[in-house]
Amino acid sequence: MADTFERMTTEPIPPLICRMALPSIIIMMVSALYNMADTYFVGSLGTSATAAVGISFSLMAIIQAVGFFFGQGAGNAISRSLGAQNPQDAQKMAATGFFTAFGIGLVIAISGRVCLSPLVRLLGATDTSVAYARDYLSWILLAAPFMVSSFMLNNLLRFQGKALLGMIGMTCGAIVNIALDSLFIFGLHLGVTGASLATMLSQILSCILLLILCNTGQDRVPILPRNWEPALGRYKEIVRGGIPSLLRQTLLSLSTILLNQAAGPYGDGVIAASSIVHRVFLMASSALIGFGQGFQPVCGFNYGARQYDRVKRAFWFCVSRSTAVLTMLGILCFIGAPDIIGFFRKDDPEVLRIGAQALRIQCCIFPLAGWIVLNNMMLQTIGKAVPASMLACARQGLFLIPLILTLVPILGVLGIQLCIPLADLCTFMVSLPVGIAVLHKDLG
Repeated sequence: MADTFERMTTEPIPPLICRMALPSIIIMMVSALYNMADTYFVGSLGTSATAAVGISFSLMAIIQAVGFFFGQGAGNAISRSLGAQNPQDAQKMAATGFFTAFGIGLVIAISGRVCLSPLVRLLGATDTSVAYARDYLSWILLAAPFMVSSFMLNNLLRFQGKALLGMIGMTCGAIVNIALDSLFIFGLHLGVTGASLATMLSQILSCILLLILCNTGQDRVPILPRNWEPALGRYKEIVRGGIPSLLRQTLLSLSTILLNQAAGPYGDGVIAASSIVHRVFLMASSALIGFGQGFQPVCGFNYGARQYDRVKRAFWFCVSRSTAVLTMLGILCFIGAPDIIGFFRKDDPEVLRIGAQALRIQCCIFPLAGWIVLNNMMLQTIGKAVPASMLACARQGLFLIPLILTLVPILGVLGIQLCIPLADLCTFMVSLPVGIAVLHKDLG
């Protein structure tokens, strides 16, 4: 632990963040591959099957939200405890967060299976996609405790500066997911059920590997039953550090449900196109989030050690580099939009046309994501729960949901394509003064 503290608080910032970020970037891209692999393989089963996977994403976002809530909440507290050289408190926080997260995952699994039929309708399934959605979600729900725990454990390792270990666990799961997708869908002809079964098994594998990695090695915070301490103070810390993630992911799920319901009257082609565009940007933004996750432990350690100048330098380094890369990615995706959409559903002209146009519109706003994401991560890591929660709610709750409810009835399919880019633009305009104020007042 002493070596980790020394490295986090004294090494030059650019190479330190890049080394921390690389495993996190791989982890996030691997996580996106879970969804991309299902979209690609299920795409061969037809437009309705592709739409069903898109519909299911909103529930998977809720499961991920719970994992990130406990992982970010406990992880932020752990990084500050390690920065203050208090490893005993970190061990108790890790155990409390993990066992509680697994229990919540069990509740999601049981309640979701009991209410499966009304659930898929609530998520936006149409008459032609409802059977596919039921088949897909039936196995995904069984994996909920392990999915929640995987996201939680990955965050715990990352906040300790052990992102490489998290990468190993998540990457192994992704490789198994892709291999089983091919085997179950094409080899055993299990269709959409095969895709969900592959995801379930890969998530269980990831969870087991991550738990083993957490509990081996002297330089890691172990997760042991004897350290479970469900005290009110610990849950307050988890809520303080994790509520922005929970709000952001929950509102993402809600907005996705509303978007699917709004797109439903226009047919499965519109839902499928929106689903593909969402997954393309999920893959692209995963690199940004991974970069930010490399920044977070550096931010947490140095904030805990009261080295505020290093926090600011790390923040501006990440914002400048990410904005430049996102601008390049936005240009490339704008140019290649038809080919990108065609990779998933080239035999459906409607999906290709609607998806390419939506992708190009979103590319115009993509460079702003660097400031939005990194600013929110900084506020969350240093314990500024109120502004972090406000910004976490802004994109989906304050802007995207109202835009869906107002633009789609007026503009139809064009309204569906415009909602997300306009929400991103509005979020940037709100987050800019909030972030600058915190940088000057709290880290000045």
